[in-house]
Amino acid sequence: MASKLTKAAGVAVAALAALSTQANALTFTYNFTPGTSTVAQNAFIAAGARWSALFADNVNIILTVGTAALDPGVLAQAGSTRNITSYAALRGQLIADATSTTDGIAAANLQAGPNLGLLINGTVDNPNGAGSLTPYLDATGANNTTIRLTTANAKALGFTPTLGNLGGACIGNCDAFIQFSTNFTFDFDPSDGINANDFDFEGIAAHEIGHALGFVSGVDTLDGNVTPGVGPFAADQFTFVSPLDVFRYSAASTALGVNDFTVGNAVKYFSLNRGVTAGPQFSTGRRLGDGRQASHFKDNLGLGILDPTAARGELLVIDENDTLVFDTIGWDLASAVPEPASWAMMIAGFGLVGAATRRRSVKVRFAA
Repeated sequence: MASKLTKAAGVAVAALAALSTQANALTFTYNFTPGTSTVAQNAFIAAGARWSALFADNVNIILTVGTAALDPGVLAQAGSTRNITSYAALRGQLIADATSTTDGIAAANLQAGPNLGLLINGTVDNPNGAGSLTPYLDATGANNTTIRLTTANAKALGFTPTLGNLGGACIGNCDAFIQFSTNFTFDFDPSDGINANDFDFEGIAAHEIGHALGFVSGVDTLDGNVTPGVGPFAADQFTFVSPLDVFRYSAASTALGVNDFTVGNAVKYFSLNRGVTAGPQFSTGRRLGDGRQASHFKDNLGLGILDPTAARGELLVIDENDTLVFDTIGWDLASAVPEPASWAMMIAGFGLVGAATRRRSVKVRFAA
């Protein structure tokens, strides 16, 4: 085997592998498309075991997995079945499902509803001009009372969602389908690091499973449809706020006590307490933002496995930022997974991540 690049994060992989042998309530059903190699199937199952080791929700997630010749520069992509619920129902389930310290902080700081106040832009009814990217407060309408969430996230929250076949992409009905590009070479065994010329297959699989579990943002829908200066869509047509978006803030939205649902380059971040304490930053949009999908952490800050890009030879590991977000949007931490001592302690670590960053060469894309 060729020489591999290794780093301290490999310890975390080993720890997760050990935890995955424990009995956990979160399970996965895998339907692999014809042509998916046995080594790829085993690596994907190992990626699912990482998430099973973290969460104790008594749910089964059904995934269709395969390969395809994806767009140049795209390592893998995922598509998830989505369901609609009300913000009032989501809020009720987030409160009822609170099992950790971070859950309690988040539940206590949710907007009261039933309307969800949003800072939005780019719509035809923007009071600053049709299609203006200047943010404005949108307080009423379908987009403010409706949540669109992945069926996997819905299961974790205690809903009974309806699965679909995603236009035939699924084998039967599924929670999500995931495809890996045939245009790249992968290292399927992260236990001894990642080959310098290959990409971490298991880590990328864990990334894409993370999207299925609920790391998605409706801001990508806004970003993909807005024409600056034109619109042409009204705010009510974007009924795609996700549970993740309920914790998406900016300095401007925090000042108004509402969530940030805008596209553009302004800093957006995760927060448990209505934006007062800034957590890990989010990407802001492929077209009108920073060039990366909003359904990811900010690129090149080393924030977690839901970073939008990966490099050859890079070992991808689920870290405490990832765990924090999934815990907050409805997943219950397994007892074997230690919860951070405090929200403040985690914030203290965010300022240090820049020192460990590295340039990344190829993006991992989520197909919304």
